[in-house]
Amino acid sequence: MKDFVKLFNTIDQTTKTNAKVEALALYFKNASDADRIWTIAILSHRRPRRTVTTTLLRTWAAEYGNLPLWLFEESYHVVGDLAETIALVLPKPLKQSNHPLSYWIEYIKALKDVEEEEKKVAILQAWNSLGHEARFIFNKLITGGWRIGISQKLMVRALSKFTGIEENLLAHRLMGNWDPSSTSFDELVLSENPLDDISKPYPFYLAYALEDEPVDLGQPEEWQAERKWDGIRGQIIIRKKEIFVWSRGEELITDKFPEFNSLVDALPEGTVLDGEILPFKDGKVLSFNVLQTRIGRKNISKKTLETAPVVLVAYDLLEFEGQDIRHESMAERRKKLESLLDSYRHESLLLSPVVKFSDWDVLKKEQKDSRAHNCEGLMLKRKDSPYKIGRKKGDWWKWKVEPLTIDAVMIYAMRGHGRRANLYTDYTFAVWNGDELVSFAKAYSGLKDTEFQEITRFVKQNTVERFGPVRSVKPELVFELAFEGINRSKRHKSGVALRFPRMKRWRKDKSASEANTLDDLLNLLNLYGQ
Repeated sequence: MKDFVKLFNTIDQTTKTNAKVEALALYFKNASDADRIWTIAILSHRRPRRTVTTTLLRTWAAEYGNLPLWLFEESYHVVGDLAETIALVLPKPLKQSNHPLSYWIEYIKALKDVEEEEKKVAILQAWNSLGHEARFIFNKLITGGWRIGISQKLMVRALSKFTGIEENLLAHRLMGNWDPSSTSFDELVLSENPLDDISKPYPFYLAYALEDEPVDLGQPEEWQAERKWDGIRGQIIIRKKEIFVWSRGEELITDKFPEFNSLVDALPEGTVLDGEILPFKDGKVLSFNVLQTRIGRKNISKKTLETAPVVLVAYDLLEFEGQDIRHESMAERRKKLESLLDSYRHESLLLSPVVKFSDWDVLKKEQKDSRAHNCEGLMLKRKDSPYKIGRKKGDWWKWKVEPLTIDAVMIYAMRGHGRRANLYTDYTFAVWNGDELVSFAKAYSGLKDTEFQEITRFVKQNTVERFGPVRSVKPELVFELAFEGINRSKRHKSGVALRFPRMKRWRKDKSASEANTLDDLLNLLNLYGQ
């Protein structure tokens, strides 16, 4: 465990990308195969399942640290991280073990079907044999609340440095349905046949946000414009008469969308499509809110299929007749995609239409009209660009519409997490309905640290009631909230739900009485919602 702890500390204490890559490459060089595969799993979000509840961990830690539970809970709210709080309150260990990372992961996994008292004994034994930093890592592993300052992209770069294998090959090998418990480092990383696993998707090409005027991109004829759809980015793979549907988050979601199963017979062998999974009914795209009714469901009922049917709006072709064509220009891939979908028609498969424009001013009007098409803006893609890996600047840009905004009153505040654990940063907002304030949204991002500090002083001085870590406050502060969309909701008292709400600015120039009303929200709903 000490080597992984050293790696974590090195990564945590630097913001330099090259230093992180060097540290990880050195770790891979010295680690055992078992530790290597689990480190890759942790950094690509394949962590062991939780085998002990956080309630039990808090209770045992308070007891072992000789603290009343209420004091432990208060400490947790101040520290903001459960794993760190536990590590801080425990007494010094009786001994220091030298077991590797993989040992402790198997140790945690073995607790799955163990009785509660045996779990307690096992956890106390672990705490008693690990130093403070190792305890922190152990607690992170068992709670699953893992955050480490290195992306999968940087991990791939470090693996490439260690193995000498090209980054694009490694990125492809790490995707797919592999299990660190049954896959060896050699099988996953050193294999010379990454396509042997027919289910594996290609790494997604991601766009940067366009912040300047599109005229700075050059001549309009060099670019293709499409709608930026608001759904689930996904790849559909047809290989060896099987279908696999992957989300951008590397989650295999084939069973969530049975509408696509018949594509096995509708599309030719060796086809991989990149596109957007969208709710679609009666010839039009529905809101993301409709799609949310299917996300997270274990079983998709017949009623769900009727009320929230989906299609894949395809905008790229990555594999054609079994050949990887990502190196070809976007214009060439587009021609093949159009020909493919024209020859093989299916009710659950649509072609993402090109937005025609003669100059940038014409396209700007199309961009401003995006919400009428139930989309977030436009995608701009250079016609001669290959399909790259990850987020690269220059060839693909997302040009989003300006967010919707509303002025709201803060009525509740809660402490943040991590470095903001001592600040009140998570707020609940309300608008006026007559003389009553009706809550409708929560937000925690968008302000500067100095503003959070000022608001925290206000919260402490103007608390009306306390509910654990939450405080209700005097309704005096007004904030302008920005959000991407608005929809009807039966779960909220206001009757509306916002998509991606965040604080755009603190309206110190406004009093609470000048905040918007529920009618203003409903007007936005009528204009832009469903």
